[in-house]
Amino acid sequence: MAATYVIGVDLGTMGTKSAVFDTEGRLVAEAYEESRLIYPRPGWVEQGPDEIYGSAVRTIRECLEKGQIDAGAVAGIAFDSQMAGIGTVDAEWGTPTVYDSWLDTRCSAYIPRLKEHQEQIIRLTGGFPTFSHGAKILWWMHERPETFQKIAKFVVPGGYVAGRMAGLAGNEAFIDRTYIHFSCFSDTQAGVWSEELMGLYEVDQAKLPRIVEPWEVIGQVTREAARATGLKQGTPIAAGCGDQAAGMLGAAMTSPGLVFDVAGTASVFAVCLDRFVADTQHGTLFTASLPIPDLYYALAYINGGGLNLRWFRDELAYYEKAEAEAAGESIYQRLDRMAASVPPGSDNLLFLPHLGGRVCPSVPTTRGVYFGLNWSHSKAHLYRAMLEGVGYEYAYYLGIVQSLLPELDVQETRVIGGGARSRLWNQIKSDILGVPYITLNREEFGVLGSAILAGYATGVFDDMAETARRFTQTTQRIEPDMQAHARYQPLVAQYVRLLNIAQPMFDTLAIEGS
Repeated sequence: MAATYVIGVDLGTMGTKSAVFDTEGRLVAEAYEESRLIYPRPGWVEQGPDEIYGSAVRTIRECLEKGQIDAGAVAGIAFDSQMAGIGTVDAEWGTPTVYDSWLDTRCSAYIPRLKEHQEQIIRLTGGFPTFSHGAKILWWMHERPETFQKIAKFVVPGGYVAGRMAGLAGNEAFIDRTYIHFSCFSDTQAGVWSEELMGLYEVDQAKLPRIVEPWEVIGQVTREAARATGLKQGTPIAAGCGDQAAGMLGAAMTSPGLVFDVAGTASVFAVCLDRFVADTQHGTLFTASLPIPDLYYALAYINGGGLNLRWFRDELAYYEKAEAEAAGESIYQRLDRMAASVPPGSDNLLFLPHLGGRVCPSVPTTRGVYFGLNWSHSKAHLYRAMLEGVGYEYAYYLGIVQSLLPELDVQETRVIGGGARSRLWNQIKSDILGVPYITLNREEFGVLGSAILAGYATGVFDDMAETARRFTQTTQRIEPDMQAHARYQPLVAQYVRLLNIAQPMFDTLAIEGS
């Protein structure tokens, strides 16, 4: 029997990755292209829609060539993409605007306006007002009214690329339900746009794309796209989903109580749920849809949790870095060994990991802090406290989840990203949370999730959850040390107290600094 393949494409912030998988989940070929981020003014971050599309075309072609794949053997393709930014199309699928990145802060003046109705927005959308679709749509609407008139629909990058590859017209634009918690204008649980929320801000629903299921086939590869990519004309294109949702599907986050830790540039913490529960009390967690029907996840993240380690490496560990390079060793392995010599709690040293501002909840004036320093503390203490700070923040998030769903049985944490290679950091977070940590047998979770969606959309796979579980195996399991867990609990409380006490001072410093 001839082989069958599915393709997943991840349109990420830093780059585009395409991958071809066979029906057993084996990675056949992959390709990556770095993105070009444009900074036209301070606080503005853009990408060119043509460049995003071009990166998808080129990486798909490279995969097919590397793997020597017969285009006729590709059953389907799906795209996932960065979630909180927004682009646009006109009636002919032209692009009246740039892609307004989730990193772009030009819309900041509209966040307080959205916060006037924050409780309603969180209750219906599952997300709180931040630098995402709602504020960005209002910025284009009020700050660029002539351009706004040319916009047929607002679209996310995955929807733009898939629609262009399928030759859609503007009125056929779509968004799948895994993105809409970032919209400020949705009823996420119902999977529809909210007339109540749109009415509060006079947003015309005609500017918003239709909401679809992630596995809906939105079209087929056109002749032009086939020539550019090497795909066969008529290849089915599934709607796809957001990159976080794709990664969770690829990591087999398929049952309530599983925890997902993305230990990357950002430190992302998510818990799989079997019902929609909005965090209206704290305004800290996003509640969003997973691709699998009737499954949701509660999510929060530290903006730059992993980036802090790079900062420490470059600014505070110069000699250790040189020694590690001379020994042919990773600097992070050396820092881990140093930190492992320090007891849990770093001898009462606390670290606030919000060097770039706090995202969940949205408090951009928050900054990083070492608290409790004394002369007995060493560089090893400083590094371990940095690792523990992420764990304390995660414990705060988990506490909110458990207050919303006290009956939820938290099972284990599946950790991915570069930080997942650190056994010490996994052990620290396991000890703080009191939850086992496991690592998995692969790294390409986003593109795998999209490929599973493409296969489900085209009948290659009968069950998304079962397929994801079949493709994913545990490589290491770390159990929490319950003595360390007990030691950490009062420090979690002090960490949260420190955040609350320090915030007025952060606010004052921000005013004086401006």
